[in-house]
Amino acid sequence: MGLLQNIVRGLVRGSDRMAEITGKMGPRSYNQGRGAKRVGYLTSNRKFVKVKEMVPEFIVPDLTGFKLRPYVSYKAPAGTEEQMTAERLFKETSAPAVEKDVESGSFDPNNLEKYGFEPNQKGKLFKLYPKNYVQ
Repeated sequence: MGLLQNIVRGLVRGSDRMAEITGKMGPRSYNQGRGAKRVGYLTSNRKFVKVKEMVPEFIVPDLTGFKLRPYVSYKAPAGTEEQMTAERLFKETSAPAVEKDVESGSFDPNNLEKYGFEPNQKGKLFKLYPKNYVQ
């Protein structure tokens, strides 16, 4: 066989080179794991040091006396509630108070904190400014 045929055969045979690498495909030292987060680090002499702050803490509520069950059947009917939008959320939460103040004449556009508007996001877990806005 010629050189070109051997090269083509080498490219065609074997596993899919575009697929994700698995533990069986990689070298002996490759260990993919199961996707769990590490709870520590390896030192230079390959000793694992566990860090208490990196261990996940699960906060589970007490569900004694709770009537609902954790399983939802696939035969259950689809929900009839429409999707929550920003407009619908405003109409259900803040709009009645704004309408009442506009009708009574006490609405002040400089005092929107009264209706739930927060001008800055200081101290919030999920800050909306600047990088979390959709571009």
